[in-house]
Amino acid sequence: MQMRSLLLFMGIFLSMQVWGQKKIVWFDAGAKVQYGASGFYNAALANNSDYNYRIGTGYGYGGKLGINFGFNGLSIDVMRNTGSQLLERKVNGTFSGNNETIDWSSWDVYALFRNAKNLGYFEIGPKVSFLNSVEHTGVDGDTQPISENDFNSNVVSGVLGFGVNFIGNDGAFSGILGLRFEYGLTDFITDGGKTNGAPLRNPAVYTNTDKSTNSHLAFAGLVFELNWGIGYFAKTRCGARSKFIRF
Repeated sequence: MQMRSLLLFMGIFLSMQVWGQKKIVWFDAGAKVQYGASGFYNAALANNSDYNYRIGTGYGYGGKLGINFGFNGLSIDVMRNTGSQLLERKVNGTFSGNNETIDWSSWDVYALFRNAKNLGYFEIGPKVSFLNSVEHTGVDGDTQPISENDFNSNVVSGVLGFGVNFIGNDGAFSGILGLRFEYGLTDFITDGGKTNGAPLRNPAVYTNTDKSTNSHLAFAGLVFELNWGIGYFAKTRCGARSKFIRF
């Protein structure tokens, strides 16, 4: 009887120690991919009767580090992304599937506020893109790189996303599927590039007033991530020093 009482007491004591720990900050890391519609918006091209906008595609892959305080945190993503914009061009007065394509690739760094609660999440924040190549393919199929002087290598975008956890929910491991929307806040074509007709290599697409028109990169699509909990700093309620505990 005394042995049972002792074991019961020890069990209650250990439970109190576990529940008595207070998480200060916890960390997770993950791998992620995204795929969806991409392109850019340029009012001069949108108002040009010789071109019709067509939706392009974009995809990316990379990783994330989460720094979390309860249900709120900062998600830092680093991704290798690509995108494209299709423009149907009028030839001999008609549109007949003559597409011009602009493709780009970049390394993107996201710094997103994330709220994760009730098996779902919401994220918002900026993204900085480091563009390293932009290419134009004409209706004749000829592909040429756009000069580095014609596009800005650093582009800032706003990002909004939300989704749900569908695998795991204990912090140690989770699979998340969501939607992400990105829109460029800064121009990705330089003033000199507009003079040269970038990104279409055709100066005739801009009038003198159109040369002040910005080109805004955009993306909307699905994002999937697998997250692994790294651990957390915690301290007991009795005021002991905080320590790092692995999940």
